[in-house]
Amino acid sequence: MAPREQRVLSVLQKVAPGTALREGIDRIIKAGMGAIIVVGDDGMEPLVSGGFRLATNFTAQRLSEVAKMDGAIIVDEGVDRIVYANVQLVPDPSVPTSETGTRHRTAERVARQTTKPVISVSESMRIVTLYVDDTKHVLEEISSILFRANQALATLERYRIRLNEVSAALSALEVENMVTVRDVLVVLQRVEMVRRIADEIEAYVAELGSDGRLLQLQLYELMHQVESERALVVRDYQPDRRRKVETILSDLAAIPAERLLDLSTLAQGLGQHDANNSYDELVAPRGYRLLSRIPRLPDRMTERLVAKFGSLQRLMNATLAELDDVEGIGETRARSIREGLARLAEASVLERYT
Repeated sequence: MAPREQRVLSVLQKVAPGTALREGIDRIIKAGMGAIIVVGDDGMEPLVSGGFRLATNFTAQRLSEVAKMDGAIIVDEGVDRIVYANVQLVPDPSVPTSETGTRHRTAERVARQTTKPVISVSESMRIVTLYVDDTKHVLEEISSILFRANQALATLERYRIRLNEVSAALSALEVENMVTVRDVLVVLQRVEMVRRIADEIEAYVAELGSDGRLLQLQLYELMHQVESERALVVRDYQPDRRRKVETILSDLAAIPAERLLDLSTLAQGLGQHDANNSYDELVAPRGYRLLSRIPRLPDRMTERLVAKFGSLQRLMNATLAELDDVEGIGETRARSIREGLARLAEASVLERYT
């Protein structure tokens, strides 16, 4: 998730159902009033004119009461105190805004100028608009958000099934030493698609607040081990070991959603450059993915095994004595590794051909 989206997400969590701030906003709407609420008081003094300083503990009832005075309200960043009430905000008029109403124009300019989240409650339209930096987000009815969230969840379920299929196929191809660059890119493609849908659902969960707990549990279950699978595929197939895995993962995450179907874009992110866009060349996995599935095998042992043998095929063909020679492995663990790899190989091939 991009930093801008993460910032919007963090602000949405503050105004989600079940929070005192959202309860206060709902009270303002039910009373037929409007309001401008700035979240964060640091550095706001130059923009404040009139009104008065409160520095009182925040409650939903107090927020709705001070909203009756029509001026803007400023609360602290943690939404623990109401700092100012009934103030006039005077932002720089040169700050651009796309809004037409006085309240919304002021709110957007303050958000852009101060980088503080600003909430505008429309008195006539009964609409709550959130301004974060240069982003505008309109809070919707819970029923509408739930409907879209459930649709996204159903899509995520289908994409996760497909990811499991291509991941299992990659495991079988690894055992048979028949992996091509295309096979690797398809897995990364599916992982990135799943992650984008999950980010969308995460935003819905944040906006739903206490109403999104069940959705959060379902999302957690569907995303189990997706991030680890993503990192392991990169570690197995990154052509340039000098590049950090985190850098490659960031490059893949930065690919626009509309470019995910283009394998050449994914290949550039991974570092697999091919001027002819031919991805049928065989590549050898280092063995991180399959070794991660062997129970009770510490990461440091995995690193030593990969450093010693260099590829999955050499690992699978290693004798007990060769495995035992690796520092810290020992005879018992060497047998466990060899038997574990054999079971994984058998299971992967059977899953592919049955």
